[in-house]
Amino acid sequence: MARSDPAPAAPRLDDTSVRMALLVAGFHRTLADKLVVGARHRLISSGLPNEHLDEVWVPGAYELPLAALTMARTGRYAAILTVGAVIRGETPHFNYVCDAAASGLTRVSLDTGIPCTFGVLTCDTYGQAEARAGGAVGNKGEEAADAAVAMVNLIASVK
Repeated sequence: MARSDPAPAAPRLDDTSVRMALLVAGFHRTLADKLVVGARHRLISSGLPNEHLDEVWVPGAYELPLAALTMARTGRYAAILTVGAVIRGETPHFNYVCDAAASGLTRVSLDTGIPCTFGVLTCDTYGQAEARAGGAVGNKGEEAADAAVAMVNLIASVK
């Protein structure tokens, strides 16, 4: 389904001195690269200086939760964004990887208080993933960035 409205403007980051980490599952490299471009562009549009974003690549989505926990425990980051793609195959492996990534990242957020956004595509086909990595449906990397900015602002406002 094509996006019918233009993408909303990037939310503004209230405190541009914060740091964020961008964790990238590199299994589908072409898709991951497009998601990174979307996330970086959106964060810069939100006011985050490029040098305040640390990009780290991991082998795949299954490795994202441990990488996120490791980054969160440093105390250096206000948010951790995750991007990547998992595409359904002929075995149940897809289900295990998607569940581990999603529940693991939720656990990291809840256990550490550091928001971990989920910009991981979980698609049935490569075409669906392409549409969500800068194609007709938008760029989920941008959406992960917007969520990170919103959560950083929310958490700062209640502290």
